[in-house]
Amino acid sequence: MLFNYSERQLHQECCLSFFCTFNPKLNQLKPMRHLIITLIIAFCVNEIGSAQNEYPKISDQSPNVNFCSAKLEGDSLVIENSRIKRVYRWNNGALITSAIRNKENGKLWKTTASKPDMSFPGQQANTTDAKFSVALIPESNVKPGHLEATVSCRSGQLEIMRVFRIYPDCPAIACDVYLRGQVEVPWVQLATSQADLQNLEKLTEAASPEKVPVLEKLELPGRHWQLNAVEFFDVTDRNNTLVRETRALSYRENIFRGNILFATDKATQNGIFILKESPTSNVQLAYPGGDFVCNYGNLRMIGAGMDMSDLDTQEWKKAYGFVTGVFGGDEVNKLLALRNYQKNVRIHKSERDEMIMMNTWGDRGQDTKINETFCLAEIEAAMRLGVTHFQIDDGWQSGKSPTAVPRGVSFDHLLSEPDYWKLNPVKFPNGLAPVIEKGKKLGIEICLWFVPCPEESYARWETDAETLISLYHTYHIRNFKIDGVKMPDKTAEINFRRMLDKVVEATNGEVVFNLDVTAGRRGGYHLFNEYGNIFLENRYTDWQNYYPYWTLRNLWMLSRYVPAQNLQIEFLNKWRNRAKYADDPFAPANYSFDYLFAITMAAQPLAWFEGTGLPADAFTVSELIGKYKKVMSDFHSGVILPIGQEPSGTGWTGFQSQKEQTNDGYLLVFREMNQQRSYEFSLPMLQPGKYRFELILGEGKSFNPSVNQDGTLRIALDRANSFALFRYKLIN
Repeated sequence: MLFNYSERQLHQECCLSFFCTFNPKLNQLKPMRHLIITLIIAFCVNEIGSAQNEYPKISDQSPNVNFCSAKLEGDSLVIENSRIKRVYRWNNGALITSAIRNKENGKLWKTTASKPDMSFPGQQANTTDAKFSVALIPESNVKPGHLEATVSCRSGQLEIMRVFRIYPDCPAIACDVYLRGQVEVPWVQLATSQADLQNLEKLTEAASPEKVPVLEKLELPGRHWQLNAVEFFDVTDRNNTLVRETRALSYRENIFRGNILFATDKATQNGIFILKESPTSNVQLAYPGGDFVCNYGNLRMIGAGMDMSDLDTQEWKKAYGFVTGVFGGDEVNKLLALRNYQKNVRIHKSERDEMIMMNTWGDRGQDTKINETFCLAEIEAAMRLGVTHFQIDDGWQSGKSPTAVPRGVSFDHLLSEPDYWKLNPVKFPNGLAPVIEKGKKLGIEICLWFVPCPEESYARWETDAETLISLYHTYHIRNFKIDGVKMPDKTAEINFRRMLDKVVEATNGEVVFNLDVTAGRRGGYHLFNEYGNIFLENRYTDWQNYYPYWTLRNLWMLSRYVPAQNLQIEFLNKWRNRAKYADDPFAPANYSFDYLFAITMAAQPLAWFEGTGLPADAFTVSELIGKYKKVMSDFHSGVILPIGQEPSGTGWTGFQSQKEQTNDGYLLVFREMNQQRSYEFSLPMLQPGKYRFELILGEGKSFNPSVNQDGTLRIALDRANSFALFRYKLIN
């Protein structure tokens, strides 16, 4: 129920008095009476909502909390909340957008579209079996309460179901797409040759609605549309630039790659964004060569993540979904609109989702050292450092992995190893109990690494889920790094999701998955976000591919479009392999250990090393980590965006965390290797006024600046390769 507490309490007491008038026996059930009344209210609300095909508005006095609506009136379907309103022509379930409004500033776009927003090659013009329903989804341990409106119809032998998700006070509406049935006209896939993919004429021709699935379409008036398409790259073992932006004026039909498209009307500075909830463009299934086709104000999102061979006549299969939102004003407003939606995907709970994790794999010991004695010593080192979680990577299990020493069985053949995920009895003769108990005693949560069996498109997903559930119930392990994932087809993607869902349901959302995106065809940055955080990259001093500013740059670039607090970011043992870096000015050894840790603070810090391999000097970082833990959750509760220059090793850069609905927040700044003692940062999320900037961590001094309308602020740090974390508050 989307009540606030005081309203809920009031409704319960009033209803209790009413029902007790007719049945005094309810007074005898005082310990359970609020639960009983809540269930009665929920039943009544759902019955009324179903009858009216609309979410009942409990209190119009609090529209930002309660107002989510989806209703069918004649030939119009209206979906809205306090921030956005979208009106469709019902068209027998083949929806056609007729208007979309930014309710925050009143901007209204009317469209002249005559064809459905969603289309598939060979689709019949007339649809049948149109249905509409509304459901109130209560808040869970993972997902916030929201409204879901389901629209389904049949086009020939293809059935289409759209499930719209509407969140309170969110300027965007999400849509999950499900397909069932069969089709006769093929859905085009282009050749994977990079040369072919650069040929815009071929792409545009192949991406026409007659040849490729179109999941979302807006036909907006005007000819002055500024486009910003944002493409992402995972497979971070090979990629070290993870974001690529394309800025263009919308002209004649062109195709763009990326998970996000921002379209701004230059005449009014109002805009629309579309987020494709899919893997990154370079690993999507059934990829049509692009993600968006634009022709002036005609915006189409293409590619369903499945082709005609994936369809089933009995089972609904989930295609790639999308989110459409509105924004107005300057550049930062579009980012805030996107982030508003992203924070609704998963409830961020400090006691579950905040972590400073240590994983020993970064020192390349692989599985050779993993045993009870080693883990107990590592937990001691973790306590001395101040980290909160210790994750045992490859080596705890009975089976030998392909990265083990000596090399073991391929992950592709795990079906032939039924005891693979049983605890190794030689390495852990007493089970995991001593390790778990040691962790509890020292305040360290024990976590594990796991690879689901990819054979036959994850056909063994239930067995893998049961393994994880058993580890949770036996040892209360609730954090698993999920590695080695391969999703080459739709069945694999569906079964992988089933595994995650089963574990989440069985553990009431207590389990957190660290989803590795370092290799293979995986979920990327915009799919599976509801399950935990993202293990971003493997970097090693052994191969000289760990440079602090590279790591900072990847986090900085991603944080513009992906919540930084959803990423695990590594810092390494800077004392290892110093000779391999020779006279490199950006070698890890040229930075303080505090600085390396500070790079990770906007995200979830990952100590990517063996704690027992650190020199004594390294443990002085515990003072910094201890202070950081006191503000970590508060820092991550804000909207975190990058500020300053793109990290290069020689500039000024950082992050701003702005608390919502307040003028409070945090500023994390880095002076890289340069001779410039101070730098003027542009901070568009700061309102004008007099502020108190209190130094929390690092170097620098507290100060009380006045911020003008332009939102600029000069920060000084005396030393190169230094940092400062400030907490700020508007004082007048």
